[in-house]
Amino acid sequence: MSNGVIQLQEVSAHVLQITMQDKVAKNTFSEELISGLIKCFNELSSDTHFRAVVLTGYDTYFCSGGTQESLKALHEGKGKFSDTNLYSLSLNCEIPVVAAMQGHGIGGGFVFGMFADMVVLSRESVYTTNFMKYGFTPGMGATYILPKKLGFALAEEMLMGARTYRGADLEKRGVPFAVLPRADVIQYAQQLAIELAEKPRTSLVTLKSHLVRDMREQLADVVEKELAMHEVTFRQPEVAERIERLFGK
Repeated sequence: MSNGVIQLQEVSAHVLQITMQDKVAKNTFSEELISGLIKCFNELSSDTHFRAVVLTGYDTYFCSGGTQESLKALHEGKGKFSDTNLYSLSLNCEIPVVAAMQGHGIGGGFVFGMFADMVVLSRESVYTTNFMKYGFTPGMGATYILPKKLGFALAEEMLMGARTYRGADLEKRGVPFAVLPRADVIQYAQQLAIELAEKPRTSLVTLKSHLVRDMREQLADVVEKELAMHEVTFRQPEVAERIERLFGK
């Protein structure tokens, strides 16, 4: 990968690790990170060598969501989050994706991880869907994937309250994922992927397609509803003030 913010590593036979490492932007959805991820997943669609993917970040960051500039642009009506279908890259990937969320997952960054087939969280890291902190309703398929993966009660609390949780907090709440010390997350995720890659690729692709078919079909309708909510909530003057005052805090 030539843009420098995506590192690719074949960690075992048939297992590709994608490491997001935009250290300047702290793994927010910078243009470089977005283009690198899309290019990587597009190339995977035509590469029959790999059978499983590990998706991770660097140091204490998994993925930090939208940049302040992109949120301001959405407030001003300069585009929509759906202009770049970043959120469902893992869902639409033919082969299984394991999200090794060793670091913080913030806003759309947490949602991005939830679209993976398997998720591993870090006890020390911070996870939040903080859209409402800035005064606008969630996007990126958050209102679909969080209830699907976490259960309605916890998802509603996270989405409406915009609270911040440590992985240890979510473990106590009974999330259906492995929650491990940060130092163990990537190795555990790699082992999951290696076990997956022992199976025939055709069988993996066929089973994943069956398991996520409804999600792939239903997501587009949910995204349209989220965009309709954004038309109501994103343009409020208070939103611009909150993005300016609260971003990164």
